[in-house]
Amino acid sequence: MKKTVTVLLSVLFMATFPLLAQDVTSLQKEISGLKKQNENLRHNFDKLEKMVDDITWYHKLGDISHIDKLYIYGPPKWKEKNPTAKGAGNPVKFWTYVFIPLSVDVSQKYPLIVLPHGGVHSDFTTYYTHIVRELVSQGYVVVAPEYRGSTGYGRGHYEKIDYGGLEIEDVYASRNYMIENYSFVDKNRVGIIGWSHGGLIALMNIFDHPNDYQVAFAGVPVSDLIARMGYHKQSYRDLYEVEYHIGQDANDNVQEYRRRSPAWNTHKFQNTPLLIHTNTNDDDVNVLEVEHLIKSLKAEGKKFEYEIFKDVPGGHSFDRMDTMIGKKIRVKIHKFLAKQLNPPKPISNLEELQKAAYKF
Repeated sequence: MKKTVTVLLSVLFMATFPLLAQDVTSLQKEISGLKKQNENLRHNFDKLEKMVDDITWYHKLGDISHIDKLYIYGPPKWKEKNPTAKGAGNPVKFWTYVFIPLSVDVSQKYPLIVLPHGGVHSDFTTYYTHIVRELVSQGYVVVAPEYRGSTGYGRGHYEKIDYGGLEIEDVYASRNYMIENYSFVDKNRVGIIGWSHGGLIALMNIFDHPNDYQVAFAGVPVSDLIARMGYHKQSYRDLYEVEYHIGQDANDNVQEYRRRSPAWNTHKFQNTPLLIHTNTNDDDVNVLEVEHLIKSLKAEGKKFEYEIFKDVPGGHSFDRMDTMIGKKIRVKIHKFLAKQLNPPKPISNLEELQKAAYKF
């Protein structure tokens, strides 16, 4: 009897197995489709958020600044999915913000600040409002590029990411655009500043284009991607290991991660006046990364300035915040920039910064 039941069950299973397999395949396709739909929906929400924030810029800076958003281009993608496809090898197009003081006199020359945003797949937002107000109030023209990989411009731009690679040239292209298209921008008074990933971009710009920037500031800069992959979680490493980006982990291609890391490229640094800030309680860019950068610069005999702040509240954002200590530190940054760029109305103390950024 048992043998008969076993045979019957086996026959029944074999008869239903194709149906089960078909159901599983169908379910897998449905799940895959939902994931793709969810990914596209996320990018659409990012676009909507970007549009809202763009409007906010006019409310926050319209009283002191001309605000524009320009469509420009940088080099072609470093990795083409299909190198022979139509359009392969074309320049990468991207948007960039431009802030020009309302008081501009086009017969005069003004210093330029290049301000790349931070974050992996992030974007330039009104998070930077008070910093941009401080800069514009001093008479700086500011350009803030949304280089390849930035969020808010759809999946295509997002997947062009080249962290520590050709994004450097996108930012450099924004510098060149301003000089070529605005006669009142002084090509001999150009500075670049950035925090975190933006700090990495600032460093790599002066490493690769040493004669085209007169000063640089790098705040809590991402400095060593190899060390960074070691102390961050796999979800962070995944951003670099996806096929459209590096496509390998640091263990499998250490040279590629070195190529994209300022601490491993300090031999290229020449004599651009440089200020570096870091904070010992930074929970994003561990101080060990910036210490590696500082030690590498010293080992190469380079001249630069730096300050390692001890457990300043705010961690990774300590000198970008609206706190009293954050503002005091930014006065130091502005003074450093002004030595080389000579803005019309430099900020020299806390009271001047307070009025420039916050009106009161």
